[in-house]
Amino acid sequence: MTGKERAALRAQANGLDAIFQIGKEGVTDALKDGVDSALKKRELIKLSVLETSGMTAREAADELSRATGSDVIQVIGRRFVLYRKKEED
Repeated sequence: MTGKERAALRAQANGLDAIFQIGKEGVTDALKDGVDSALKKRELIKLSVLETSGMTAREAADELSRATGSDVIQVIGRRFVLYRKKEED
């Protein structure tokens, strides 16, 4: 992914609300399934990590990225953005 593509995705993600929150249980299998399903529908999603979580946003983003085959677009504070191109029908 080029820098320009990543910048365009960051701009799109600006207006998004976080659709998942990662709490004290961390990244669970149910969360991975939910994120995978959301990426199939939306391509670009924003997530947040609660203060009660034992993970940083970077750790959660990297783990979910590996589990779902997505790209980490941005990590700022306790929020991060994932992207996965939709599969063609």
